[in-house]
Amino acid sequence: MKKYSVLLAIMALVFASLACQTVTGGGSDIDQIESLPPVDNSGDTPIATPEATEESVDPDFSFGDDSEFPMPDDATNVVAVAGTVNYQTKLSLEEVMAFYRDMYGKQGLTERELLTTVSDGVFSFVFDGDPSGKAIVIQGVDLGDGTMNVNIRFEDV
Repeated sequence: MKKYSVLLAIMALVFASLACQTVTGGGSDIDQIESLPPVDNSGDTPIATPEATEESVDPDFSFGDDSEFPMPDDATNVVAVAGTVNYQTKLSLEEVMAFYRDMYGKQGLTERELLTTVSDGVFSFVFDGDPSGKAIVIQGVDLGDGTMNVNIRFEDV
């Protein structure tokens, strides 16, 4: 009797395993790939190329150093999106702030010192006087690996 119970339990497990594979679509992936319809590349469907997609690219979005804001020469990972630029630099917090004070001071912009904050590897300051009429907000954070992440944008402040 015990022999039949063990055999019955094993058969129940085998049937349960087969049922699970059937329900979940288990089996060989090769069978599924072979059953896919062939791809038709007869030329009826246009293939996306850089030339074909160029007109659909948002002109206010770019990767690279194409920006209206000045950046240090070592700026990396530059992302410019609709009046905002984000990048990383190896300059220290003090060096980044000195860079922008020098650059914007030469252009006749003035720092709104009331809004300048510096603490624990983070800074934020604002410059007024841009021809757009908007303030230039510059913020940065020390990433802890000798790199500063800097964000610059126009804002109504």
